[in-house]
Amino acid sequence: MKTRHKQTKPNATETKTRPQAIPSRDAVKQFLAEAEGVPHFRDIVRAFSVPPEKRKALRGIMKSLEAEGHAEHAGRKRYTETGRLPESALVEVTGIDRDGEAIAKPVVWDTPGRAPVIFMQPERKGSAALAPGARVLAQLKRIGPDKYEGRTLKRVAGQSGSIVGLFHNTPHGGRIEPTDRRQKGEWIVPASETMGAHDAEIVRAEPLPGKPFGPKPARVTERLGNAGDARSVSLIAIAQHGIPMDFSEAAIKDAKKAKPVALGKRADLREVPLITIDGADARDFDDAVFATPEPHGYRLIVAIADVAHYVKPGAPLDREARMRGNSCYFPDRVVPMLPEELSNGLCSLKPGEERGCLYVEMHIDVHGNKLRHAFGRGLMRSVARKTYEEVQREFEENPETHAHLYAAYHALSEARERRGTLDLDLPERKVSLGDDGQVQNVAPRPRLAAHRLIEEFMILANVCAAEELERLKLPCMYRVHAPPTPEKLDNLRSFLATMDISLKPGDQLHPRDLDGILKLVAGTPSSTLVNETILRSQSQAEYSPENIGHFGLALNRYAHFTSPIRRYADLLVHRALIKGLKLGRDGLIDEEIFAFADTGEHLTATERRATLAERDSTDRYLALYLQHRVGELFQARISGVTKFGLFATLTENGASGFLSMASLPDDHWVFDDRTQTLSGRRSRTVFSLAQEIEVRLNEAHPVTGGLRLGLAGMPGTIAAKPRKDGRAKHFKATRAKQKRPR
Repeated sequence: MKTRHKQTKPNATETKTRPQAIPSRDAVKQFLAEAEGVPHFRDIVRAFSVPPEKRKALRGIMKSLEAEGHAEHAGRKRYTETGRLPESALVEVTGIDRDGEAIAKPVVWDTPGRAPVIFMQPERKGSAALAPGARVLAQLKRIGPDKYEGRTLKRVAGQSGSIVGLFHNTPHGGRIEPTDRRQKGEWIVPASETMGAHDAEIVRAEPLPGKPFGPKPARVTERLGNAGDARSVSLIAIAQHGIPMDFSEAAIKDAKKAKPVALGKRADLREVPLITIDGADARDFDDAVFATPEPHGYRLIVAIADVAHYVKPGAPLDREARMRGNSCYFPDRVVPMLPEELSNGLCSLKPGEERGCLYVEMHIDVHGNKLRHAFGRGLMRSVARKTYEEVQREFEENPETHAHLYAAYHALSEARERRGTLDLDLPERKVSLGDDGQVQNVAPRPRLAAHRLIEEFMILANVCAAEELERLKLPCMYRVHAPPTPEKLDNLRSFLATMDISLKPGDQLHPRDLDGILKLVAGTPSSTLVNETILRSQSQAEYSPENIGHFGLALNRYAHFTSPIRRYADLLVHRALIKGLKLGRDGLIDEEIFAFADTGEHLTATERRATLAERDSTDRYLALYLQHRVGELFQARISGVTKFGLFATLTENGASGFLSMASLPDDHWVFDDRTQTLSGRRSRTVFSLAQEIEVRLNEAHPVTGGLRLGLAGMPGTIAAKPRKDGRAKHFKATRAKQKRPR
């Protein structure tokens, strides 16, 4: 019996008589984009009336589309547009629209570019609404380019999501205003479910069963503190991103039982004058350095806290550390990966105290080329704890102080320059708090040669770790960084073209080419924006047992080895070295090796979670700092141009805010996505990236971290550059009421 396959129904244009020739690549791409279901190769043949003698050429077109990432196999001889979602998939809720309905994204998204948006349909009557963080198996229907409609098929146990927001009292209970700017809808709280929350208190809540349409009910499950208390700012970010704070009793018990390390068979490094160099606000010290000259080069030692001695595979401490993945750092607190008995105690390389360590001894020549290295397990005693500022000042006052460290650093810098790395200049904002928790100052962290010194020592140690594990033929949790995707490079190329800067083709691009652009604009008004744009064009670094190299550092192999107190990936590298070099019985075990791929994905996710939480916290502290300056004027630079308005960054402190179209002068505004400009037809005013403007701070929302700005004065008029393709998008500024960004 012959099996009949369901055929993809061609649309009206496909049923027309076509010439007896192979279709163009663009025509095939359009067919895949518009096809219902998953077309078979014969469907493509039939749609374009391709004769038998031309089908080999059509197969060549399909292979080229696959190779370039425009099509992908979806079964035997079946094809689909790259990035197209299946009919059902696991999705995660990321936001709530103004109608209270959930917006989601696919949990698995391996295609370059932004994941499509999924608009979830209301839940069935009697089911709780979907909250941010919830995961469900959803039936998907495509409704447009990168847009899908989703309907819940099954909820994932333990992944119901939660709401974090500002509680407001009402006559019938309360309502919750979400702290996340992506959550537009509010939640209502019945009087019996408020948990005694007070007005203006930050709470966590969970959805309750309710009606499919209208306001969604929720139950308060945790009270996090008053919104007016500056110390609640970090708690909002911690709760919103689901960062675990409390350790299990078993993990705390293990940490309290820990004892100092004995010398035993370890190498004795107690007489080596190792020093720790960290920031003034550092809470843990997990690396120490030493350098001395030798004929034709330098001998370096990087010693790292021996966390593996205390955190055994599979033990309660290990399970807690893996779950967290990393420590999270906020202006007022640290959420550590390990209990304080270890992170600030026996694993911290405090001066004058004996500590167990894993170390790498490295020999380099005067040009920074590594000659050889050797790893070991030792017992050390740091001679000093120095801050970056102290080391820099001492060296500048007396070059003999730390002379060997700086000499080795200059040699390594020379090697880095030859290698051609991407060295972005984006100063980190430092939020300084007073004893009362209030923000005293927000300023860029200075980047000194002392910072770069430690960075170069750590990079070399990390490279040695990856090389050693490859030599030992053991698995390595690499730190990988893929080159920019073609799509991101096209966007970057278009942006740079507005400044008359060209960029090499993607297959010829090297990090030094991007670094050359940074040097070209250094010291100009566009420098910060170019640095930020190049950063956005980069792929995100990841943890993976599969090595693809590190594009930004221009390295073929790289692994994190230097911070096991705060990064679980480093602990895995330590265990692998211990196993391979037979340095103890607490090395990597088979169960960990089998789970390396999943662990890498998990650690990448926890790192990104921490980064977002730390950034959100800083934004909220900035808004808190600025809320008393509403109405003041600030100098700013335009950092984003959209059809909805402008984003601007305040020069004084790096805070970012939004200028809506309603805040711009009345005009007929034309948005040009190629040049990233807004042009006024009547006034001939042009707003462009990196342009200096004066703004007034209209609103500051510490709960969400959002700033709303207004234009304080019209900039000089500039003749708008017309688009080469003649296309433009037109928008009329209006004074009509607009919903504020949160």
